[in-house]
Amino acid sequence: MQVKELKNEGLAYELEVTVDAKEIDKEIDAHLVEYSKKVTLPGFRKGKVPMDLMKQRYGRAVMGEVLEKAVNDSSAKALMEKKLKPAMQPKIEVTSFDEGKDLKFTINVEVLPTFKIMDMKGIKLEKPVAKVEKKAINEALEQVAKGNKDSVKVERAAKKGDVVVMTFHGRTKDDNHKHPGMHAHGHKLELGSGQFIEGFEAQLTGKKAGDKVEVNVKFPDEYHAEELKGREAIFDVEVEEIQEYAETKIDEEFAKKLGFEDKKGLEAAVEEQIQSQHDQLSRMKLKRALLDVLDEGHDFDVPAGMLDMEYEAILQQVRMERQAELKDGKLELEKGEEEELRAICERRVRLGMVLSEIGQTNNIQVNDQELQRAVIREAQRYPGQEAQIFEYYKKNRAALDSLRAPLFEDKVVDFILELADVKEKTMSVEELSADDDESYVSKKKGTKKAAPAKSGKAKTESKDSAAKKPAAKKTAKK
Repeated sequence: MQVKELKNEGLAYELEVTVDAKEIDKEIDAHLVEYSKKVTLPGFRKGKVPMDLMKQRYGRAVMGEVLEKAVNDSSAKALMEKKLKPAMQPKIEVTSFDEGKDLKFTINVEVLPTFKIMDMKGIKLEKPVAKVEKKAINEALEQVAKGNKDSVKVERAAKKGDVVVMTFHGRTKDDNHKHPGMHAHGHKLELGSGQFIEGFEAQLTGKKAGDKVEVNVKFPDEYHAEELKGREAIFDVEVEEIQEYAETKIDEEFAKKLGFEDKKGLEAAVEEQIQSQHDQLSRMKLKRALLDVLDEGHDFDVPAGMLDMEYEAILQQVRMERQAELKDGKLELEKGEEEELRAICERRVRLGMVLSEIGQTNNIQVNDQELQRAVIREAQRYPGQEAQIFEYYKKNRAALDSLRAPLFEDKVVDFILELADVKEKTMSVEELSADDDESYVSKKKGTKKAAPAKSGKAKTESKDSAAKKPAAKKTAKK
């Protein structure tokens, strides 16, 4: 095998590999010998078929297998010989081959850059922390109380804020057809909550238990059920009972109703949950600060192919968030946006490579137990469909890797933080919760701002995600 370097430009290489015809013929003969042990032809015993006849019958078929193996093996040896570490799958093109002649092919490959990791012990960071305020605990308790209100039966006409217990049967007005989901028995509806189609709740205001009401409504044009979009409907409603919400007192009895021993236990649980949210926000901001330091401390070229893949991924995110603005299915970027997106992608790729190098150098790995726990957490998001989720990840290696990537990244971040000089900085909850981590898209005019983080889970920001993790496909939707 001969290897000739045709191009060496930055991280891009092109090699020409020549495999001698004698090596190819030798491999073909070896394959045919193995085939002859299994082949039975009229007039010959198994394993006794002449080689000339084997070549005539099976030479072409065997040649394809030999060429594929020769290209794979030779390309791997060529890259090893040149000490090249591919950043992505190399592009291989066979340029010359015929029976009895040398095999020639080219390898176009981008390699991983070599770089030196900065001194991690010299990193100085501030970790923002905030204590749970009594006001926050009280507000959270009020929300808990609102979500666990008791209602009592009243003998009067229904008004806004009351709960109407009813049975209803609906049908589309033009054809008198009853569609699935247009009927219910003993359903509870809070008047003024906006849970039902516009106009439905208003027609029940002033009604009493025992009243029978014909409710006329029109489904919205953008209604989720295609067969009901924009259509008028009639609901025959029988009011069974009127209830009003009783004042919920946050006391010992209320705490026990929720499964706690006493009110102090409930308050402690609420405080712990809020503190957990604060801790996760704190962790998110500390990680961002660390990534900023790592980004500033490393300057090297990244493979163009990896940059292009990252760019397409973030471009798809922009398309999804700007769906309504697309013209003929195409995304039109504002002036300067492409450059900004490219800069974000370059940062992502570079940080991903830095974290990967730190992890590999220090033998940081995600073990099977950690990965299994991640799969379980994912399955728990879909009650009743856990078996499907487990099966999906069992059969889909790419999806499993998408769970492994953030686990690996967090373990590497934890490793660096152990070495770094981290000092806590106490701040107010407002400062800690300041929404300074909007997604790239949300910063652009006319786009929807990213929703605040819930339950302490910080939303992913394009700029600061060290390595993009593709979302795992779900087998079912709730």
